[in-house]
Amino acid sequence: MANDSKTWRCGKYELSFDRPRIMGVLNVTPDSFSDGGEHFDPDAAIEYGLAMLDAGADIIDVGGESTRPGFTPVNPDEEARRVLPVVRALAKEGAIVSIDTRHVAVAKAAVRCGASIVNDVTGFTDPKMVEFVKTSTCGVIVMHAGEVAAPARTHATVQLDTSAAAFVAEKAREAAAEAAREAEKPARRRRGKLLGEPKPEAKLPGGVVQPSLPFGEPEPTSEPASEQEAPAVEQATAAETVAPAPEAAPAATEAASEPNDHLAAMMRRSARREEAYVPTSQLRRFTLPDSAPIMRRVMGFLSDQARALIHAGVSRDRICIDPGPGFGKTANEDIVIQRETAKMASLGYPLMCAVSRKRFVGSVSGVTEAAERDAATFGVCLGAIQAGANIVRVHDAAGFAQFLNGYWAVAKPQPRRAFVAVGSNLGHRCDNIRAARDMIAEIPLTCVSNSSKIYESEPAYETRQDAFANAVIEIKTELAPLVLLDELMKIEAELGRDRSKKAKANGPRTIDLDLLWMDGETHGGKKLRLPHPLIGERDFVLVPLEDLMHDPARFFRYNGVEVKEPEDRVGHIVGELGRM
Repeated sequence: MANDSKTWRCGKYELSFDRPRIMGVLNVTPDSFSDGGEHFDPDAAIEYGLAMLDAGADIIDVGGESTRPGFTPVNPDEEARRVLPVVRALAKEGAIVSIDTRHVAVAKAAVRCGASIVNDVTGFTDPKMVEFVKTSTCGVIVMHAGEVAAPARTHATVQLDTSAAAFVAEKAREAAAEAAREAEKPARRRRGKLLGEPKPEAKLPGGVVQPSLPFGEPEPTSEPASEQEAPAVEQATAAETVAPAPEAAPAATEAASEPNDHLAAMMRRSARREEAYVPTSQLRRFTLPDSAPIMRRVMGFLSDQARALIHAGVSRDRICIDPGPGFGKTANEDIVIQRETAKMASLGYPLMCAVSRKRFVGSVSGVTEAAERDAATFGVCLGAIQAGANIVRVHDAAGFAQFLNGYWAVAKPQPRRAFVAVGSNLGHRCDNIRAARDMIAEIPLTCVSNSSKIYESEPAYETRQDAFANAVIEIKTELAPLVLLDELMKIEAELGRDRSKKAKANGPRTIDLDLLWMDGETHGGKKLRLPHPLIGERDFVLVPLEDLMHDPARFFRYNGVEVKEPEDRVGHIVGELGRM
């Protein structure tokens, strides 16, 4: 189950998995398979990203290149132009941002702009990408993209002949064939290298060998019609290396600029396999292919890449793995992989389930339109969570948050510690605070475990108003943070808090409830920030917290919150008003 001891360190953030984490998909592309063009405008993308955070997403995965079957590769400059404004704006709001890219230049720029995770669909098979992430502190997602079926074997008819003459004749044929191959080698040499020679495997620091991309063989390129055409092709290639690149290129030109794009070639083959019916006379005896060879390839690649990253200098607690559903895999193969989620979770790394709206989800649910597959996606994700997946990557973050909150409340008893700050400077201040405490105790799946004394403090931020009464309440709750926040806002409204636009942001109020901190929770967005971004400067919060914990300043500093010295804080405590 997701309720385990794994943690994932992503830059300044550390995600725990006492509950599954939701990664919202934000495609800043015109051609993604289910939502292409919906968030292509940067402002629309930022607004949608913030909406997903406010609906329950823990991470926002920003991508600027569609990798759907048959996709057109995007120039890294264009990809960066699409994603960087979005990454910067979301990170500024405290979001944990993942950059979905296979280009090291885009990854570097996004991390500089605030991204905390690099999600590489090519599984960090590029040594330059490995060299970058080892020098950063970002989290990394190693994804498997490639065919998992065993290569087809061709069988020649064999006729046994045990005579000595047959043996000698066979040896003679082998010698002739070897001589012919040796004679061809000089003609095949180009630029000092034999065509068809395998590319040497790149080596990472420490002598670790970086494996080749797991995409199978690239699509064959057409040969010149005659020997006379070859020099012209070579001249054109030479001209391309000399001529300056145009400032902007259409999509067709961008695709042509990467003729050896293995990922694009693999996804084109994948699309053709799914769309074409291949008749066969060999009937299968089982509904699904054997899982052993499929999982050997997927798990072997993921574990090898994770070890390569560790040997290169990336700490283990920064690594997450993703089997890459839909990338070069048939529907049957994807189902096999999902059914083996527990085996992948046993590798010990945080495990992602990224099946949202994929073609195989449509195959098992009978839903043709990708955008209509969310309900089926939730079902597949639930199965993965039960088997040990820690993160779910979904398009409908709001819908899945509701789905998960409902399931988790019933299936997984999980009381967590949290602190709520309470303040009032209108009416009977102490009575308002006590009333709020009693109403908090009535919130479903929540209890009040402790309360500080009530203190009087100077007004903060807006100083021309009456002094405040303040306290902090310690609670235990099984609600998700955003659900708990909604309940606190209902209490404010019932006790007469004015949150209309005409009310001053930090002005007088009958009651003010702030969710300060919750065990294991980090959150960003407009609606809720956890830990509360102003804890470290509020004397009227830190002093009451001393009644509930030892050295709250040290506690919050350990959790990454900057805490100011007492003389530099706002809203200083000036006296005690009694017990709760």
